[in-house]
Amino acid sequence: MPDLPDSFTTNGYKLAALAARATPGIVAAGLAVPFGAGANFWSPERREMIERHLRRVDPTLRGLRLRRASQRAFDFYARYWIESFRLPTMSKRTVDRGFTADGYPQIVEALQDGNGAILALPHLGGWEWAGRWIADQGHEITVVVEHIDPPELFEWFVDLRSKLGMHVVPLGPSAGSAVIKALRSNHIVCLLSDRDIGQSGPEVEFFGERTTLPGGAATVSLRTGAPIFPTAVYFTDRVDAHWAWVRPPMHPERRSKRLRDDVDRITQELADELEILIRRAPSQWHLFQPNWPSDPGYSTPSSVLPKQ
Repeated sequence: MPDLPDSFTTNGYKLAALAARATPGIVAAGLAVPFGAGANFWSPERREMIERHLRRVDPTLRGLRLRRASQRAFDFYARYWIESFRLPTMSKRTVDRGFTADGYPQIVEALQDGNGAILALPHLGGWEWAGRWIADQGHEITVVVEHIDPPELFEWFVDLRSKLGMHVVPLGPSAGSAVIKALRSNHIVCLLSDRDIGQSGPEVEFFGERTTLPGGAATVSLRTGAPIFPTAVYFTDRVDAHWAWVRPPMHPERRSKRLRDDVDRITQELADELEILIRRAPSQWHLFQPNWPSDPGYSTPSSVLPKQ
């Protein structure tokens, strides 16, 4: 028999999804602000963490401006979940009407080479909407996601994304080979690249401070020839509307004798691209976890919280 807290957690997400799907879009959109305010009030540690990250992006944020920015971060995070819960039951027409993209033809062109394409994204905005939209265009899309507890909740999220048309690869020792296989099958592979869960990736400078970021995008690109497209999907002011910015492709190549040196270099280049994407809308960055060695709890396993 599962632990009651685990059962409550899983059923809580399921009930939230049912409620979101039964709510008209304009009403659901209006719920993001009160839900975000509640999350802000009940999560002082997360509020402190997001404020640290916001000040990294914009060191001028202080006082009331910082409090408003952090509240907006919670509001956007609530919007992310509400939209994600509603997406499986939305029509293709509704999803398409709510999505525009700058740079998307570059991805289509890259797929003509047959090596797939890598979208390297930050935890920002409404990327699930873009994933559904890409699948609706007829592309095969593979996403790598981290494990969360309890296992039955993780399986529920896998099923949710599968219903959006995504192939889900759990983060772990076999993820690399699965991603390479997907790229060789000409999939679009989405890799969230702004947080190194295992803290074992290349060391980079990210928003003026040293930390590590995942080296997966660089590694699989070098091994398959797939280009890397730094990409972000932003919420807009309209209900159920998003804008994606696909940056020019990175075409990693070998320059050093050691693969690790090339991966380090390319990951730093990607970190610079992620900064550009995040600076455009810092409050849409859903990074409530420690991400730099100076952050409280950075090396504590419990700091790995359920995430998109």
